[in-house]
Amino acid sequence: MPEIGIRRQFITDTSGHRVAVVLPIEEYDALVAGKDTTDPRDALMAQAPHDERFMSDLRETMDAFAVADRESWELTFAASLA
Repeated sequence: MPEIGIRRQFITDTSGHRVAVVLPIEEYDALVAGKDTTDPRDALMAQAPHDERFMSDLRETMDAFAVADRESWELTFAASLA
């Protein structure tokens, strides 16, 4: 019989704000025991601002989409005034 896995499930209110979370029992037990349950990818994300190649790539991508981002913002702002 295959094992059934559960992942975190977030419960939101009617406006989309997270108000609760359903955790796998192992993660809950680790949390109650005071163990760190953070995602290992968080450490990699914390290193990203110090990675020159990543930051260079990020700036290049932001520059490439600057005009489209500005146009989208202008359309959204204009629509909000209407």
